[in-house]
Amino acid sequence: MSMVDKARNALQRFTGRSRRTAGRVSGDREMEARGAAEKIGGDLKQAGENLKNTRR
Repeated sequence: MSMVDKARNALQRFTGRSRRTAGRVSGDREMEARGAAEKIGGDLKQAGENLKNTRR
């Protein structure tokens, strides 16, 4: 896994967590759901990269 991919996935996870939290605080359920989905997307990408590294 390249450092760029790792940083990109970490940024996506952080952005998702932040958006989810902002949605919770403001009561915006749609923003909260989008943030949760974005975080999960980053988690899945990271898991895929880890799997690729394990197989090498």
